[in-house]
Amino acid sequence: MAGDYVVTDDRDVIDRERLFGWLESSYWWSGGLHRSVFDAAVEHSLCFSAVTRDGAFVGFGRMVTDRATFAYWADVYVDPAHRGRGLGRALTNAALEHPALATCRRILLATRDAHDVYARHGFVPLADPTVFMEISRPQAGAGPAVTA
Repeated sequence: MAGDYVVTDDRDVIDRERLFGWLESSYWWSGGLHRSVFDAAVEHSLCFSAVTRDGAFVGFGRMVTDRATFAYWADVYVDPAHRGRGLGRALTNAALEHPALATCRRILLATRDAHDVYARHGFVPLADPTVFMEISRPQAGAGPAVTA
């Protein structure tokens, strides 16, 4: 990305303490997600970070994906001090253009308040919402992750 920032899929640049704090205070994750569950989510996703040229971690987004047919864009967050500079757009562009997602037939996201932002990237309301169902378990993940 031109300017003072770089967007990368390098997992090593993620400041997990800072990210956990951001997401813990956001409206999606405010249900007390356990840190080990957060770590598992990061490890099992295709992650994108926005960093300053000097390496400060200032933004994040992750694709939950099988890297073949399906992806879900989640947890997009930009540090308030760096908002308004196109970082959310840059994170989303980097994710959508990533080669690992080239064969994905469906990429979803959920947002309460940024529909117009994501429409600029091609996201539209579900063509037929009647075919989608969900299981909602808001308390899941409050305890340590169970490993198999």
